[in-house]
Amino acid sequence: MGINWSNILTLSNLLDILVVWFIIYEVIILLKGTKAVQLFRGVLVIAIVKIISVIFGFTTVSYLTDQVINWGVIAIIIIFQPEIRRGLEHLGRGSIIKHAQNQNVENEKMILELNKAIQYMSKRRIGALMTIQMDTGLEDYIETGIKLDADITGELLINTFIPNTPLHDGAVIISNNRVAVAAAYLPLSQSNLIPKELGTRHRAAVGISEVTDALTIVISEETGEVSITKNNELLRGMNKEDYMKFLRDQLITKQDSMNKNLFTTIFNWFDKIKQSTGGQK
Repeated sequence: MGINWSNILTLSNLLDILVVWFIIYEVIILLKGTKAVQLFRGVLVIAIVKIISVIFGFTTVSYLTDQVINWGVIAIIIIFQPEIRRGLEHLGRGSIIKHAQNQNVENEKMILELNKAIQYMSKRRIGALMTIQMDTGLEDYIETGIKLDADITGELLINTFIPNTPLHDGAVIISNNRVAVAAAYLPLSQSNLIPKELGTRHRAAVGISEVTDALTIVISEETGEVSITKNNELLRGMNKEDYMKFLRDQLITKQDSMNKNLFTTIFNWFDKIKQSTGGQK
């Protein structure tokens, strides 16, 4: 019985693709929520332009994109040196796979502290505006606020929005599981679809959702109503069960189930390959 090299090569190629896919996936998880996400979007645009220039024979455009790519590698290393160092440190500690799980623990703590603040302020009709950074960076808006860089606690959030205090007017921005700033200014939406009875806080919440993927919680000082905006959508009148479920759906990554599904898929592929090659002689 001879060795069927074609089947071995096919299996090798499959393993090669799976390893590369897994590395790319883990890098994306590691960089999620950092400013490096915008970099990868820019790289994707440049790659698309390069492909189009090759297909249609745009010599000048192809030359310019080649120069951007050649010099861009050096620029990336210089600009994103802190992120690269942090990623290598995670790799050295073997913590890349655990990163999403650790992030889930931190996000669950944040959700519980947010709930504590929401319950207190909603019952007492204390107006509040809290924005959570997702993938898109909020540096432009963080710069407009008063820096706190503090742990997220319900007590801190409550105290920040107590009326007639220096920080109560404006938004709290949460970034990387920390209260980055208070009294920040968010862009106001000009949409005519926003109900007239809603005030500046709700317009700011919708406004930030129009230009970023941030998740924003609004508490009305007139009614105590809890609303959430994300992706240009305003969800009003949310009770505790509603907003807790929404926050967990948005902030808790189903890492365990994703890994389980990944390995299940891999094993199923191997079984199919084994069955297909087992009958050949």
